[in-house]
Amino acid sequence: MKASQFFISTLKEAPADAEVVSHKLMMRAGMIKKLGAGIYSLMPMGLRVVRKVEAIVREEMNRAGAVELSMPVVQPAELWQETGRFEKMGPEMLRIQDRHGRDFVIQPTSEEVVTDIARQEIKSYKQLPKNFYQIQTKFRDERRPRFGLMRGREFIMKDAYSFDRDQASAKASYQVMAQAYRKIFDRFGLTYRAVAADSGAIGGDLSEEFQVIAATGEDAIVYCPNSDYAANMEKAEALAPAGPRPAPRQTMTKTATPGKSTCADVADLLTVPLQHTVKSLVLATDSANAAGEIIKTQIWLLLLRGDHDMNEVKVGKLPGLGGFRFATVTEIEDHFGCQPGYLGPVSKSLVGLLDRGQPYDNTVSTPIYLPGVKIIVDREVAVMSDWICGANEPDFHITGVNWGRDLPEPDQVADIRNIVAGDASPDGQGELAIERGIEIGHVFYLGTKYSKDMNATFLDVNGKPQFMEMGCYGIGITRLPAAAIEQNHDERGIIWPDALAPFTVVLCPITPDRFPDVKAAADKLYGELLAAGVDVILDDRGERPGAMFADWELIGVPHRVTIGDRGLKAGEVEYQHRRDAAATAVAVTDILSLIQSKLKA
Repeated sequence: MKASQFFISTLKEAPADAEVVSHKLMMRAGMIKKLGAGIYSLMPMGLRVVRKVEAIVREEMNRAGAVELSMPVVQPAELWQETGRFEKMGPEMLRIQDRHGRDFVIQPTSEEVVTDIARQEIKSYKQLPKNFYQIQTKFRDERRPRFGLMRGREFIMKDAYSFDRDQASAKASYQVMAQAYRKIFDRFGLTYRAVAADSGAIGGDLSEEFQVIAATGEDAIVYCPNSDYAANMEKAEALAPAGPRPAPRQTMTKTATPGKSTCADVADLLTVPLQHTVKSLVLATDSANAAGEIIKTQIWLLLLRGDHDMNEVKVGKLPGLGGFRFATVTEIEDHFGCQPGYLGPVSKSLVGLLDRGQPYDNTVSTPIYLPGVKIIVDREVAVMSDWICGANEPDFHITGVNWGRDLPEPDQVADIRNIVAGDASPDGQGELAIERGIEIGHVFYLGTKYSKDMNATFLDVNGKPQFMEMGCYGIGITRLPAAAIEQNHDERGIIWPDALAPFTVVLCPITPDRFPDVKAAADKLYGELLAAGVDVILDDRGERPGAMFADWELIGVPHRVTIGDRGLKAGEVEYQHRRDAAATAVAVTDILSLIQSKLKA
């Protein structure tokens, strides 16, 4: 390709709404152009990158035995109603009607459609296993689209779906895809981690995310530097502390904490470590009748150490807490007799005993808890002693609280918190560390979640119908280049890995209109590189050297050859990798072989 025939449109400054590096650089390099919120046109330079992503993904999917098809972007609502996701998916799924008033969706994913294909086409175990995939446009109506292609509303995704006769073969298909994904991301030359993940709205009970490591990543990745353990924050298990609970050493006391409503403020006031405090989070779950009317609300009190944060995914998986919400101020006041900021697991009657200077002795008294409130205690809190919590009275906390002595042993103990760096690794191989990542791929084992809902069966070897076991596997095709930029850039622009670059090599002749030998040498090398199968662009625009170099450094082409009259007189050209600080003189007769060796490496 010659630059005069291509379309190059670079900008000196990024638009004001571009926040992260990838968004800024893709806009400046002329790779994308904004059409609307979260909707971008792929310009020629950006489309070349996306096509290279697609080519590698397609090669490895085909090599792994998957079969490509293409499913409609607009899908009948009836299929989604069979699985209940037409209602469950919420406003992220764009719903439309045709001229006849029939409901359709703009596909955010295609489990329903592919399951419909399978139930019509696959009749016998002899046709299994099968894996269908597509590279297709998706749409998810993000509440706040941002970061360019990183979190857009319209995007391109590779989604694959496996069908098997039993769990064992389904999990084997899952492993084939998990290994194919590793090959794909290895070929892109990116630093990534495969981490255990929560399956979320798609469902299933076996799941891995593939995360590109980047300081600007939205996701927290938990890993053990001494082993292969890795998980996302939602999935990472926080182990119970080793050893028995320490014996009580303090007397339970009601303590004045005027105006101190946070654990951090209370710890500062009382000059104790934040780890000695316990925070109270109040949740609510609603029960409804057939008409959708709320008939009962259950209030839950969650207790976590003052320096820990609640993990909403873990909490939502606990029995009875599916679909929880945070309690309203009115609900809190009704159950605790106090506004948020001074809450705790003690009842008014226990606080009253402390007010009168009468210690509570649970060996002779009925255990006192909050009436009508279910309490869940984090594993860490369950083994704490002499801890501090709210007194359910403004401007007061209770110090020296102990399980067993002052409060009955907790009924329900669970892992409900986020990991922090330094926690013990679940595999026993050391301490956990945390880094940031950008999700670019996800693999799920679904089981029969969709095949049961849609009655997708086959006749097994015994002649009896069985539900198909399914897996699904996604890669963010348009998100991957943005993630690669977040990991590979400097102050001058993008630094593409060879496999992703819009062009692998750029030839930069210096004032070829004044020096015929420069033009001839550039044309000759250009022809030789094309003949060798190298993806090369010749910049024949006649730009000044500084402007020409700035464009290609911004665009991020990894290999640059500069051809000038002075160098040619010495029989040399200059080679510079995008990461190199300076160019290297190379004999004209050696430049082709040098580039070929660089590309093979």
